[in-house]
Amino acid sequence: MTEAAVCPVPHENRTHPLGAPAGFEEALGNGPVKMLWPNGVEAWVVSSYAGVRQVLSDSRFSANKEGAPEMRTEGEQVLGLPEPGNMNVMDGDEHLRLRRPLSRAFMVKRLNEMRPRIQEIVDQHFDEMERRGEPADLVSSVCLPVPSLVIAELLGVAPEHQELFQATSREMFGKNGSRAEYEAKAAELGEVLAKVVEEKKASGSTDDLIGLMVNDTDFEMDELLMLAIGLLAAGHETTSNFFGLFTLTLFENPDQLAVLKRDPSRADVIVEELLRYTIGKLGGAGLARRALEDVEVDGVTIRAGDWVTVSSHANLDEQLCPHAGELDLERRAVPHLGFGFGPHQCLGANLARAELQILLRTLFTRFPDVRPAIPVAEMAFREDMITYGAAAIPVVWS
Repeated sequence: MTEAAVCPVPHENRTHPLGAPAGFEEALGNGPVKMLWPNGVEAWVVSSYAGVRQVLSDSRFSANKEGAPEMRTEGEQVLGLPEPGNMNVMDGDEHLRLRRPLSRAFMVKRLNEMRPRIQEIVDQHFDEMERRGEPADLVSSVCLPVPSLVIAELLGVAPEHQELFQATSREMFGKNGSRAEYEAKAAELGEVLAKVVEEKKASGSTDDLIGLMVNDTDFEMDELLMLAIGLLAAGHETTSNFFGLFTLTLFENPDQLAVLKRDPSRADVIVEELLRYTIGKLGGAGLARRALEDVEVDGVTIRAGDWVTVSSHANLDEQLCPHAGELDLERRAVPHLGFGFGPHQCLGANLARAELQILLRTLFTRFPDVRPAIPVAEMAFREDMITYGAAAIPVVWS
């Protein structure tokens, strides 16, 4: 068990676009194994439900990702370098200083107040999709623009900049780009955000997230800009991919789609099961942590200095729920790991939930006969991105 095994890397060699990389599940069958990443870094992969929760919540594992395993073969890091405002690579009090003030903007009460506006944005995009006629591409029509507009509104940024958000996100999460290309887009977005910051300072408003950061925290300007860029990029990327993948999963499971159509009011519980199953089914290894001291995980000793990545396959662990390998939209919600776990659990999880519930309910209510225009297995997927999702989802509905 202590010898390195070359496991499949995320997003590659999938026999079906909604399934795990070939051989991945078998490689993880007996507990943690090591995987060699494209940039030459070796890391343990933990895939049990208990093991993933341990790694993501144990302070003996650091979120500092300098030198971490990643998909870029040239080794140029974009997401993992320590810099002001990048709270995803911070531990302890340093991390909490940045995260705690932002949490107020993502409270359930605040997001419930946003639901009518989210519904309005969703309806506008489905109106336009219907006006243009079929076949339509769900990704360009809805998946990409809706989350961009919602996160921009939460932050207090004008909607006309959404193409820049998406371009920055592509550079941030792309496998084949360089840090220089990302920094160029981030600098362009930073100029836009700096103007917004000055406007918020002048008004003294705390009605949106940037206003809150400017007028009700002690963040430095470089911290504030990095936080805003990260929230804009990640906030649209996650929801965009999830909505596309959930829709494709439902197309591939018509008996389960019928459950949603029978009772769209259960979209909240249905989204939780789709998060659990769809993300778990994709497998692969994701979030990375570095052991600060020797730690035992699932019976294996992780040595100080070793890298550990956690697999979304943990969502299919029978420890979590019976028949975990099956999609069951009548299942009660269980505490899945679709948004991570521990102190770095996704800050925008409740926003993503609200968007996904509204998107799924609206799509299948307005277009009850919507279906893929080509087989799902023949669709294009974003193999050039660290974050996996469909590149296009052509659909018809009449």
